[in-house]
Amino acid sequence: MSASENDTIVHLSPDLFPDRGERVLATHGAFTITAFRFPSSVEGLRIENARGQVTVLPYLGQMIWDAVFDGRRLTMGNVFPYPRRGSSILETYGAFAYHAGVLRNGTPGPADDHPLHGEMPVAAMDSAHIRFGEDDRGAFAEVGGHVEHVMGFGPHYVARPCVRLHAESGLIHVEMAVKNLSAHPMELMYMLHANFDFIAGAEIHQPTGFSPESTVVRKAIPGHVTPSPAFKALLEDLAINPARMRRLDEPELYSPEQVFYLRDLGCDQTGRTRLVMELPEGDGFSVSYDPADFPHCVRWILNDGDAQVAAFALPSTCEPEGYTAEKAKGHVRMLSPGETARFPVTLGYLSAQEAPAAISDVNDMSKD
Repeated sequence: MSASENDTIVHLSPDLFPDRGERVLATHGAFTITAFRFPSSVEGLRIENARGQVTVLPYLGQMIWDAVFDGRRLTMGNVFPYPRRGSSILETYGAFAYHAGVLRNGTPGPADDHPLHGEMPVAAMDSAHIRFGEDDRGAFAEVGGHVEHVMGFGPHYVARPCVRLHAESGLIHVEMAVKNLSAHPMELMYMLHANFDFIAGAEIHQPTGFSPESTVVRKAIPGHVTPSPAFKALLEDLAINPARMRRLDEPELYSPEQVFYLRDLGCDQTGRTRLVMELPEGDGFSVSYDPADFPHCVRWILNDGDAQVAAFALPSTCEPEGYTAEKAKGHVRMLSPGETARFPVTLGYLSAQEAPAAISDVNDMSKD
């Protein structure tokens, strides 16, 4: 995201995170930044504003581990009491949002050897910082950093994620910037994997239809799912009638998981699209982005005894079927030497007072 020479930057180091207790690193207007460690020793950074807080893991992929606004927790239900370091996201699958990719993405197929959603989710960051400043939305606090990935005779890139929070908002501005440092073109597959909580009775608003052509059910069954005859029959029904999942009033439908691909999303006059999940109390969750950055949008919903997640809008450069399948579809982007790709997304929470206007905007974008 853009920076100004008037911004205040605080460079972080792991020794600022106490082994026990918490340490307030900075206060600035409505913001308080607190450092701590989880029982696993993973560093945590809590950014509080007037509405709530987000918890970022500054040295573990800079994922957003948790988010709470106006007393509403946004994060998926999961079995991980705290984050853990590991070789893949499967070893710490409890985050509100993480950066999936960037060299490989999705569920690996039979011919793939990459971890689920690639190397970036659990990347050990080379640096982390806090930034305070002001933009067209007002005062903000931001967590950023970088990691350089380099392989002999292989890919070489620098990734710069950041998370920006404004003083009076429940929306979070997230961006990933990837620069190819190699002398050769580099393959790129990226998704912002935002795992909102599953709320029974919630209704999804999207600027495209719930027709079989616009909301396409994934019929390919990943290796971690054991399908029953009833599950296969459900897939066939959803393929014909995807509007059945517009409202999450059949929680049992989503064990095992269901995945959908959204096509032909409408946009506003600025070229951005938006999706809202309206909750029974009238508040909501929101995701907005530019489809020019993310030509694909994926929906993943799971509701079982171990995970409760309604990832109703996952902006992505590809579908999540793994490298080999996406390469065959022509969905693997190429980044030229020296080229930088940027992926900004705004997501988070809308109060019951804010949600109606956002839903109206979504309806205005709809092509159906």
